Amino acid sequence: MGATLHRSARIAVRATKPQRRRLYGLPRSAGDVRALVLDCNRQLREWKLPPVVSYQALCREIAGMSFGELDTVGARSVLRHYSTEWFEAAKRRKAGQHAGFPRRKRALLAVRWYHGRFHIEGDRLTVPVARGAPPLVVRLGREVPYPAEYVRSLTLLAEAGRLYVYVTAALEPEEHDLDPGIVAGVDPGIIHPFAVVAGGDALLVSGRAMRAECHLHLADTKARNRKMGRKAPSRGQRGSRRWRKLRRTQRRQEARHRRRIRHAHHEAARAVVAWAAGHRVGTLRVGDPEGICKRDAGRRQNLRLRRWGRTHLVGALKDKAQMAGIRVVEVDERGTSSTCLGCRKRVPKPRGRVFRCVSCGFSGHRDLVGAANIAASGGGVICGSPRIEHRRVGQVPARRDRRRHCHDERRSCLAHGRRKSKGSRSRSPRGAERKGHPSVSRTHAGTPAIGEEPLTGGLLQEGKGSGQGITTTMVGH
Repeated sequence: MGATLHRSARIAVRATKPQRRRLYGLPRSAGDVRALVLDCNRQLREWKLPPVVSYQALCREIAGMSFGELDTVGARSVLRHYSTEWFEAAKRRKAGQHAGFPRRKRALLAVRWYHGRFHIEGDRLTVPVARGAPPLVVRLGREVPYPAEYVRSLTLLAEAGRLYVYVTAALEPEEHDLDPGIVAGVDPGIIHPFAVVAGGDALLVSGRAMRAECHLHLADTKARNRKMGRKAPSRGQRGSRRWRKLRRTQRRQEARHRRRIRHAHHEAARAVVAWAAGHRVGTLRVGDPEGICKRDAGRRQNLRLRRWGRTHLVGALKDKAQMAGIRVVEVDERGTSSTCLGCRKRVPKPRGRVFRCVSCGFSGHRDLVGAANIAASGGGVICGSPRIEHRRVGQVPARRDRRRHCHDERRSCLAHGRRKSKGSRSRSPRGAERKGHPSVSRTHAGTPAIGEEPLTGGLLQEGKGSGQGITTTMVGH
């Protein structure tokens, strides 16, 4: 049995208007605590005196003070976070790195309580408040996925107009029948979040739903900025109520987009860990794409890399693998997707998703070739024609998504917010014109759609006349 691991579950809070008013008062009071500390230290700097930064000294400074309905434990959690942040900045400065001390005020700040201060029963949460205030009991969006005896802390935070709680629990690692000698290579990517190869088996996780969400969100953001850019207030101006309403809408859209992408990352990591546990994989060698992200690859590719979220993606894989008892090792992936597995020669700048070697004629999926090379560098076994399983993660934007309606004139339903619209706005051809129209063509099951490259079933496939077959397994969601 390994060491105890701490994991957190994010749960939305369902509250009435009076309850929301009281709940928002807690992060607002936490922001007041931070503002008090910042003002005190700023005054001490002006007097040429050392700041008060230790947790014990900060607790003595606020002793006897009250901050609305925020209790003492919640206020001390703000002080602990400020002290940790200050000493971390001082440590980085001492090491010669660029770091700034905490000096920015925040209107809403997360509040944390520890075990014994709150009570959870089913989907009911009793939030701690100051002495003398009426009890505050709210509903949660779902039940806590951990047993009550394992819960250690609770964090309340506000994000983009919504309230959430992070429930942290101390859990024991899961036990699986793993073989430390079985090594799998993992190649993270943008189109395919993970490509995994372990001996004669392979897993390919498709993230095209995530790309569709990113493209649609980018188009929606551009259209909103073009429309409201002229109405933006000048620097230093507060702006109108309509402008503040627009900013709230933008923050909600950005938060929803981040939630969808991060949820897809967790789905991809969960699929990889479940597959690895089923194949008794004891070690995952994950390629580190840090070198790719540091160099200038052009305006469009730089945008893709910034929106990739590789840190969160690989972090989710590490957390879930550690929980399953699988060892994760990060290695340099430079040159793995351009090295042939048959003749070990480099292919300069391979194009597309299919890797083709001009020397020996081998071909295969480029991401799977990279994963096989990563596994081979750590003692993994390479198979010429592995059995490939496919997974799809993420939620494809619906056809009636509001963002599609606003910017695509070919939708068959009215767009939200467009008044004085008569009849249908669909411009789709009908009758004989429909047969030759490219937008309404259909493909049979198993055939790649328009604009999508075919996937080779075998990781390595000889050139013409090789006689190797294709082994592919399609797995649903």
